[in-house]
Amino acid sequence: MSEVRVWCDGCYDMVHFGHANSLRQAKAMGTKLIVGVHTDEEITKHKGPPVFNQEERYRMVRAIKWVDEVVEDAPYTTTLETLDQHGCQFCVHGDDITMTADGTDTYHIVKDAGKYKECKRTQGVSTTNLVGRMLLLSKEHLQVGTQEYQVNRKMSTDMSSGAAARSPWTGLSQFLPTTQKLMEFSNCEGPKKGDRIVYVAGAFDLFHIGHLAFLEKCREHGDYLIVGLHTDPVVNRYKGSNYPIMNLHERTLSVLAYRCVDEVVIGAPYTVTKEMMEHFSVSVVCHGDTPVMPDVDGGEPYDFPKREGKFAAVASGDSLTTELLVKRILSRRLEYEERNAKKEKKEVAAWEAMQRAQAKE
Repeated sequence: MSEVRVWCDGCYDMVHFGHANSLRQAKAMGTKLIVGVHTDEEITKHKGPPVFNQEERYRMVRAIKWVDEVVEDAPYTTTLETLDQHGCQFCVHGDDITMTADGTDTYHIVKDAGKYKECKRTQGVSTTNLVGRMLLLSKEHLQVGTQEYQVNRKMSTDMSSGAAARSPWTGLSQFLPTTQKLMEFSNCEGPKKGDRIVYVAGAFDLFHIGHLAFLEKCREHGDYLIVGLHTDPVVNRYKGSNYPIMNLHERTLSVLAYRCVDEVVIGAPYTVTKEMMEHFSVSVVCHGDTPVMPDVDGGEPYDFPKREGKFAAVASGDSLTTELLVKRILSRRLEYEERNAKKEKKEVAAWEAMQRAQAKE
């Protein structure tokens, strides 16, 4: 089969599973996925200040399992010259809209040339949505119940009737996990005979460059990396406040998107036991150089692997933590609130214009 090079581009700020899912879909349309990432200067000009700097964003995108190449300093508006320069037959983007500072569709050139394809946007997550969760400082994102369903349903009804007060692309929307989605993100091959299996557990909330650096270091201790993800109540017990910002299902897909991760234990127990290590044939258990809170019974969660000589303390080499990431947002609260408001206003205007155009057809 001849090579089909696919182009995607974007900010990829606070890279989340929605970004990864769009890249997965784009890769399925060809054989090579080339991803252009915009600079901090371009993002600030068109959207407002990014949360991650460009070096962090370049590295995060490179580590996503479906990405073959990353192009740094990609132009904000996608051109035919860009596609030709990188040998790409077409461009892929989600079924939402991206606009320049003056409200122009950033994909209008490739759309007009017939070199644009769409993939489905992942409902329930966006960078704007995640920044909003941090600014809100509440636990509403963990409460998936009747009230939230009714709010979402009302928003959908309002939008379908043309009375949209919120953007349909970055407004509140419930993420619904499925087994199919998990399989699409997973490494279904499993460990090979003789593989040295590494286990690490944590929250991995708002997956960031510090997490990535840590997991890549853990992977160096073996051949197959299993990541245990603690439940939302367990994370809240040892982190407090409104953590985790992302719920368990969201964190699962975020972690699975990276090529250094082979498998995830969803809702992993806080204490690593003999039975658990034997079940997964774990050779070594890793943990970062951060303090470990005792389990609810007062026990040391890594006592067994330590006594067995199967524990390794791993330093990521990167100082970023989820708490520091949240502080980045809160320290510039007004800027990010203004950014979110402007983005949503532009999207609402675009949505209403689309509805009017469709009504005339």
